[in-house]
Amino acid sequence: MAAPLLESLSESLGSPEPAVRLILSILIGYPCALVYRQFLFYKPARVIHLFHTVSGLGLAAFNFGSQLYHSAVCILVQFLMLRLMGRTVTTVLSSFTFQMVYLLAGYYYTATGEYDITWTMPHCVLTLKLIGLALDFYDGGKEPSQLSAEQKKSALLSVPSLIEVYGFSYFYGGFLVGPQFTLRSYQQLVAGELTDCPRKPPNSVIPAMKRFALGFLCLVIYAIFSPYYSDSYYLTDEFEAQPFWYRCVFILLWAKIILYRYVSCWVIAEGVCILSGLGYNGMVNGEHQWDACANMKVWLFETTPLFQGTIASFNINTNAWAARHVFKRLKFLGNKTLSHVATLLFLAIWHGLHSGYILCFSMEFFIIIVERQASALVRDSPLLTKVANSPLYPLIYVVQQFIHWLFMGYPLVPFCLLTYDRWLKVYWSVYFCGHVFFLVAFLIMPYLRKVLVPKKERSQKQD
Repeated sequence: MAAPLLESLSESLGSPEPAVRLILSILIGYPCALVYRQFLFYKPARVIHLFHTVSGLGLAAFNFGSQLYHSAVCILVQFLMLRLMGRTVTTVLSSFTFQMVYLLAGYYYTATGEYDITWTMPHCVLTLKLIGLALDFYDGGKEPSQLSAEQKKSALLSVPSLIEVYGFSYFYGGFLVGPQFTLRSYQQLVAGELTDCPRKPPNSVIPAMKRFALGFLCLVIYAIFSPYYSDSYYLTDEFEAQPFWYRCVFILLWAKIILYRYVSCWVIAEGVCILSGLGYNGMVNGEHQWDACANMKVWLFETTPLFQGTIASFNINTNAWAARHVFKRLKFLGNKTLSHVATLLFLAIWHGLHSGYILCFSMEFFIIIVERQASALVRDSPLLTKVANSPLYPLIYVVQQFIHWLFMGYPLVPFCLLTYDRWLKVYWSVYFCGHVFFLVAFLIMPYLRKVLVPKKERSQKQD
């Protein structure tokens, strides 16, 4: 009965059935959170873990059928590693190796060259969650003086139970599309500690509904405009026949629309976390904060003219996970640039085996380097600083925003088209303008500094 209904719904919406199942599953998180608040908030921890496990397994079965065993097996193996290997480097390395190899094997056997919604989609979220669990468990065995403030908040002081690990992994607010959160945060949720009114369910309905409304608005925008800005249009003769300026503008508008696919899912899922209480983040300046699970800063995302600003506003929890568990743990390399490259390489491989991911993250790295040099140039040059603070700034902002969104969409082309034969065709059609623009900017930046930055300022920077 459900299958014909879903088929009819997907046809009426013009969306693939797996995408409709995914959106419905994220929305189901809201009634699950209400059940927890109304009937389970005061129940023993084991009952809550069981509810989260069963509800998460139900969502997995609804989306992926019998393939839910992939997640169940990996969670069990992770638990056994913690129990049998203890707080050792071996546990961390074994966890990292097993979970990543399993995920990459999944990518290898399910990849089709298209953006498919298969069991590997939530499994990539789960992979980070389980690797982070092993690292937090390892940190729990260290002396407090050896840990950073961030690590102290997430370090596990005791071995979690099997049902606790399953509840943490299958929690309906984060199982399918994230966000990432620690087991310590999940334990606080189950203990009823993540609330603005002690020993009572949190007053989070209104904050949750605000995020839901914003996420739903983004979903509507995506549903309306995505048919006009599809990935497949890049590969048509019609696209190639368009003038150069049209192709560039299409990339800009396409990027704006395509990113709403991710924004809508993350913001709606954040609302589920807020409703349950997991999004509670304490009190700041007398106001309760509900942004602990925020994966998007939508206002910053829409208004920032900087590439770094977009990165800071997008997929926040995954970026924070990578910073905490990869970048900062590579401190022993003694080189921030090398650590940054290694982190981006990890994220590229974690996304999948297609060449498009590697190219996207390598372009991101290069763009950020050039932008930082340009920002330093504006800051150190009295002339450019004066112009930036002049009445001309609104015009400068419009031009900067156009460049920002044009070249934010540029590295997204390989990210979405995946295979080299497809993204290479698009890049040829726009004459590799993004590569040319940032390579030229990188090469001329030292000469611009000589011209625009006083010699005294340059010598102080060198010192």
